[in-house]
Amino acid sequence: MDDILVLTEEEMKEAIVTMEKRFSNVRAGRANPAILDGVMVSYYGVDTPLKQLANISIPEARQLCIKPFDKSCLSAIEKGIYASNVGLTPNNNGETIILNIPVLTEDTRKDYVKQVRTMAEECKVRLRNLRQDANNDIKKLELTEDDIKSASDEVQELINKYNKIVDEKLKEKENELMSI
Repeated sequence: MDDILVLTEEEMKEAIVTMEKRFSNVRAGRANPAILDGVMVSYYGVDTPLKQLANISIPEARQLCIKPFDKSCLSAIEKGIYASNVGLTPNNNGETIILNIPVLTEDTRKDYVKQVRTMAEECKVRLRNLRQDANNDIKKLELTEDDIKSASDEVQELINKYNKIVDEKLKEKENELMSI
């Protein structure tokens, strides 16, 4: 029974980490290298993640600077950024690529908040599914009704704890998105 609880809690932690990663891809008007995590570049015919081909720095609050290790792949990096649909236009100066992050409008911010709320709800659905799986596994064990009830209560305490974490992370991200 303890194994079931430990495994369930680890899976719940994973769900939170996954949600946080997805949150980091929603930009808040500030430069964040995580925006480019999904960018793949065709480097000598092989799709390679951008962060393996270049240093990504933040020279200003609304600007990303991409300095490739090999200058010959500048145009390939540009093409990769366009193809990834991150919504940014690369400016190539021959040595680096500069990405200017536009100021977000009120409507855009509200759309991003909706996206983040959807992500949080998906995480809560995942947590509920984990609770259901744990309760089913507990019922399969040959335990007394009291033991099953107490184990189910422990699983419920876990989901309450992690739902609270999801709500806190959501509130933080919403505040970040709505602050100018």
